[in-house]
Amino acid sequence: MDDDQAQRRFLRHCLATLAYRGDFPVGGVSIGEIASGRDAVLLGLRGARGTAAAWGAAWAVLVLAVVLGPYRRGDVASWWGVLASLLALAAVAGARVLFVGNQPGAGTPLVLLVLGIVALLLDVKRLSGPR
Repeated sequence: MDDDQAQRRFLRHCLATLAYRGDFPVGGVSIGEIASGRDAVLLGLRGARGTAAAWGAAWAVLVLAVVLGPYRRGDVASWWGVLASLLALAAVAGARVLFVGNQPGAGTPLVLLVLGIVALLLDVKRLSGPR
């Protein structure tokens, strides 16, 4: 095994440890306290965190593939795709606040929405110009 493979293996181990083994807090209470000795609850909480991390990584790769590929070449459809993903993020975050009443963490999607729209608007001229 070369150094590069060893580093990737170590990184995967660290990420798996953070997602599936730690005693992280949820709402200021550790998941160990929430589970209160119920292993199924503890596994479910850890699994939800791992699933969220997987979705986050997958979407990050997708956005990078769009932005570094067709968007960079001037494909207008990718501009709309990035805008649609930003609006979907804002809609889900807004629905959480509206229906669940859970405001902590709702500001981050709003900041991403504003920054993303500003970035897209700065690039409108390049995409709408002659080809």
